[in-house]
Amino acid sequence: MAATRFANLPAEVRDIIAKSEADGIPFCARTAYTHRTWARTFSSLPELFIQPESLEEIEKVVSLARQCRRRIVTVGSGHSPSDLTCTSSWMINLDRYNRVLSIDKETGICVLQAGIRLFQLSAALEAAGLAMPSLGSINEQSIAGAISTGTHGSSLRHGLVSESIVALKITLADGRTVSCSADERPDLFRAALLSVGALGIITEVTFRAVPAFSLAWETTIDSDSRILNTWDTSLWTQSEFVRVWWFPYTRRAVVWKADVVPSEDLAGGVIKYYDPPTSFQDSRLGYHIYHNLLALARWFPRITPWIEWLFTGLQYSFRNGPTKLVRGVQPSHKAFLMNCLYSQHVNEWAIPLHKGPEALRRLAAWLNRLQPGDPGYVDHGIPFSAEGLYVHAPIEVRAADSTVHTSAERGNRPFLDITPVNGPALYINATMYRPYFRDPPGDTVERYYKAFEWLMRDLGGKPHWAKTFTVAPSEFAQWFGKDWEDFIRVRNEVDPQGMFVGPWHRRYLLGQEDQKGKLELEELGFEKENAKGGGYTVFGRQN
Repeated sequence: MAATRFANLPAEVRDIIAKSEADGIPFCARTAYTHRTWARTFSSLPELFIQPESLEEIEKVVSLARQCRRRIVTVGSGHSPSDLTCTSSWMINLDRYNRVLSIDKETGICVLQAGIRLFQLSAALEAAGLAMPSLGSINEQSIAGAISTGTHGSSLRHGLVSESIVALKITLADGRTVSCSADERPDLFRAALLSVGALGIITEVTFRAVPAFSLAWETTIDSDSRILNTWDTSLWTQSEFVRVWWFPYTRRAVVWKADVVPSEDLAGGVIKYYDPPTSFQDSRLGYHIYHNLLALARWFPRITPWIEWLFTGLQYSFRNGPTKLVRGVQPSHKAFLMNCLYSQHVNEWAIPLHKGPEALRRLAAWLNRLQPGDPGYVDHGIPFSAEGLYVHAPIEVRAADSTVHTSAERGNRPFLDITPVNGPALYINATMYRPYFRDPPGDTVERYYKAFEWLMRDLGGKPHWAKTFTVAPSEFAQWFGKDWEDFIRVRNEVDPQGMFVGPWHRRYLLGQEDQKGKLELEELGFEKENAKGGGYTVFGRQN
């Protein structure tokens, strides 16, 4: 059977797979599968694409990979714009391993198979009268993917999504599935709460939900100067959930704020559910107008600030000064979401919250090429030229605080949490759209992100693991200190042969100086992968 299904695999691999058929455990794999990230920023051709439906199948995949000397990458929605999930070896997807195993309505404790997507989880929780305490802006990720990359929301009362994780089960490189929590294998637990897929395969998640709640929200647009002036007083504390979309060329900002609606007000009809009217960008006409304007700007970059002015006006308002816009009352899992629109590069960093005004003012001065005497001028200090550079908007700005519910002392703070250990973080998200899957012209993205990352480093930031960045392992080691050492130690203990180490991990976790690990892989017969090309086939990138 394996000889016909996997005819294009090496003979020794086919033989190993064929012998395994006697155990009666399915091996749901196929060849000729093309993996693409959601944004189509990267694509790869894995040797096998595998979709197990049971724990026994997952453990069998790991056992066979070890015998065949193959690496494994686990992928969910592929929403990360980086090559984190790309491989030419074996790719495992848990979309068929996505059941809710149990829900305790009294305690909120839910046990989930790790492949469940967040929108599926939200629906199951809603049916039980429960909800996730906080969400990001999308719900396409698997729960394991959201945990493994440090997904966060937009509230000073919440941190990472993983702060609600009580326990995990992970299938390790030796084929064993082990449990971990703050009390059981605590170091493995802290490493697995943000593992970027480098430890093993998360198979089961024990999650603490909260009673279902609804949000009353509204958006307001104003000049960024007025908003920055309220930064340290009321901006982030005016509501439980707050996020800001900043437009650097027009120097305006949209503030979205939301508060929990008392259940008795909903039940008594004092407040009623209502969805906001369809916005410009969510309408079919607006979606295509904006998309085509972005495409036109590939040829005429100088119109980009005008596009920002036009889009901001049509989507929100052309009026200057504080202007209240749309409102809504929706279930939380619906209110949190936003339309990501088009294919995009994303570079997001977390800096200390109090440095936010400095970050935005310096970035605005650089992007607008302001000179002394110009309104809004500050000495940005960025040692790169912005001449001829035009970037996309908005820049998303969100605050979160990992110190509210997690800490090293509690045993539930991830080793690789990028947020400050002593206070709230500000996440700044610099997006560059790829209209019709085509990059902005020339070196636009590279120049922008080089300067953006320089500024973020200067302000004490660290990059979001799921996004695009250029950081060396030596920098991470310096920034994280002992937490970095502990993560690498745990990783090497549970996967000494590097089964879950791909080219992305070699660049950002181990580095090319990790000669011992490379030699071990070569001695075991693992396929060679280099940091530049990754060893996998990358195609479909159009400039």
